[in-house]
Amino acid sequence: MNRQFGDLEASELYCPKCGRSQPVRERLLLILPTGEIHEYRCARCLTSLGQRTVTGPAIQGARPAPAAHPRPRPPAARPRPVRGLLG
Repeated sequence: MNRQFGDLEASELYCPKCGRSQPVRERLLLILPTGEIHEYRCARCLTSLGQRTVTGPAIQGARPAPAAHPRPRPPAARPRPVRGLLG
């Protein structure tokens, strides 16, 4: 059977705080190896109205973050003698 509604996104949801259907804002909450979790919030009062999980193939070119290694500090510069009018 063909998946007709594989990428369905909500444009409005019922907000219990506002008491009516409101436009929603979708916000990325978390990226997991198995997919992404998105949260829907009311565009008027920012109440959380629900969430959805998007699963799919891994992002091309995505690599795990490299381990944090401290960079070696450059050697400290030696102070130069000051040449002036006095000497």
